[in-house]
Amino acid sequence: MAEAISVKNINKEFPGVKANQDINLSVNQGEIRAIVGENGAGKTTLMNIMYGLYQPDSGSIFIKGKEVKLHSSRAAISNGIGMVHQHFKLVPSFTLGQNIVLGMEPQRMGFVDNKRINQSVKEISEKYGLPIKVNNLARDASVGEQQRAEILKALYRGADILILDEPTAVLTDMETEELFEMLRGLAKQGKTILFISHKLREVLAVSDTTTVMRLGKIVGTVQTSETDSCQLAEMMIGRDTVGGRMRQNGVHPGEVVLELKNICVRDERNLLAVKNVNLQLHGSEVLGVAGVDGNGQEELIEAVMGLRPLLSGEVIVHGKNITHTSTRKIRESGVAYIPSDRNKSGVAIDALIWENLIASDYYRPPISAWLSLRQKEILQIAKDLIQRFQIFTPSANLQTGHLSGGNIQRLIVGRELGSERAMAVVASQPTRGIDISGTESIRRTLLEYANRGAGVLLVSADLDEVLALSDRVVVLYEGELYDAGVVDDEVRKRVGNLMTGSKEGCINDK
Repeated sequence: MAEAISVKNINKEFPGVKANQDINLSVNQGEIRAIVGENGAGKTTLMNIMYGLYQPDSGSIFIKGKEVKLHSSRAAISNGIGMVHQHFKLVPSFTLGQNIVLGMEPQRMGFVDNKRINQSVKEISEKYGLPIKVNNLARDASVGEQQRAEILKALYRGADILILDEPTAVLTDMETEELFEMLRGLAKQGKTILFISHKLREVLAVSDTTTVMRLGKIVGTVQTSETDSCQLAEMMIGRDTVGGRMRQNGVHPGEVVLELKNICVRDERNLLAVKNVNLQLHGSEVLGVAGVDGNGQEELIEAVMGLRPLLSGEVIVHGKNITHTSTRKIRESGVAYIPSDRNKSGVAIDALIWENLIASDYYRPPISAWLSLRQKEILQIAKDLIQRFQIFTPSANLQTGHLSGGNIQRLIVGRELGSERAMAVVASQPTRGIDISGTESIRRTLLEYANRGAGVLLVSADLDEVLALSDRVVVLYEGELYDAGVVDDEVRKRVGNLMTGSKEGCINDK
């Protein structure tokens, strides 16, 4: 089979980090190649080099056997390479059709021809089996539809090689399977796909071959049909990993540490997103909140943390009513918070690592004294947290934006849980887009908190994660909360029914 793209002896170094070291990689036309590895392994750096966003310090790139110089993403696109980033690049106020043709709009008499836009997008959509509603605004489209628009945007520009960075991170199981069917169809039509993922189950389901990276180097490439998740995980981190159920059954819950009474919340469109939710979280308990993204999870958590106004209802922490109080007061009452969007809500990307590590406690002793920061104490605290939570960085004085996504997540967890003061932990999508080692570490930290007597409210779109960690599970569906009961052999079926709107197996309906 003909070679579509290859790189030879690629090296790339950032301050204090050798991101890529002597990388050699070859991918054939029509192949789905998975690229896996821990956060910081160099996967995204390599893909950014292949897409012209980074320039290698040394090495060469070949397209169909011909060496090319990719000085920009424009150069990559002109050579038939398209990239779909983990965080989509759509203009929210434009339609999906307008986003797909952006910068290449068909015109008539000097004006943009919307009729031709819709027709051309419809044609390419049908050709590649990627259905979208052309006139939907991007901000109103589902996550799966936004992703299809991103793929069509690359195909519209003539991409024969598609780079997908964590394409399933925000998709439901159904959307993921639909994506895989589309990728298989594209491969059959001769498109070459590079698929970056941390989810080994998905890698095994969709890829032809898998390349494993570790610490900036390629450690091996295997035929996916001839391997399994255990072998890939061991290649990625050099040891076996924990899988399946991590929580011990038979935990005796303590007193109520967080209670929600008749919570109602509106979304940005002023529609009712959370409807009369009642919930009790006990000490020593992990309560999993399952559900398809967009069913009120984000609005509920933001309301609990004082980041979104309550329409009605009460939030009670350890017997104290904190409704309508500030986020600082809520945190001071004993609630730790791991937000779902680490870059938007979790850290200040432009701030230094130590600045983000003290963001919750900058006004407290021993960090602050007499209205000034105590730099010596701060750097020692930062050093301890970096070591304890295994944040991969050469220095606490590094800009946070230079960290990988997984290391930023570890930073957030270290800041929120490092002091061990919290009585309740609200963890929203805590391991989304994180590698195996980071996922395992964060999950163990949450369980350690529960074992010490804190309550953990785990909100996750990853059902495997919910079932691995939780003592009992509730489901949010269209803003309403349903009880799926304790984790047992039948809980997956009950949760699955509730997630799709069926109340079969529901313990109670509020």
